[in-house]
Amino acid sequence: MAGLTAAAPVGQPQMLTVVLEGLRSHKGQILVCVTRSADHFPDCTKDPDKRHFAVPVKNGPIPLGTVAPGDYAIAIVHDENGNGKLDTFMGIPREGVGFSRNPVLRFGAPSFGSASFSVAGAPVEQAIRLKYFL
Repeated sequence: MAGLTAAAPVGQPQMLTVVLEGLRSHKGQILVCVTRSADHFPDCTKDPDKRHFAVPVKNGPIPLGTVAPGDYAIAIVHDENGNGKLDTFMGIPREGVGFSRNPVLRFGAPSFGSASFSVAGAPVEQAIRLKYFL
């Protein structure tokens, strides 16, 4: 059958990509945090197994490399002023934020469980909708 591709074995690392939805500008950079640890979500800077990096703002898929099978969560910050951190005003983000699986954002960041997804047997693409509060 043409067009069908075989899934990779479940135990092999898989490609992980994100697509950002709702960007309000192409200024600055995108801060990405990928973690398998609920204890290090959404700020995974102290997670020894994290993927924490900055990428240019762009349309289309952003490759995050390959990851081992397991449960992950992604936190995204649209760092519009390029200072390498999420700016807030009275605890409210001044820049865009988004999370894998697009959980409802109320007061504070979502739980790891509400943002987590599984990687096993096939490449994963997460469409993350950015939310701007101010």
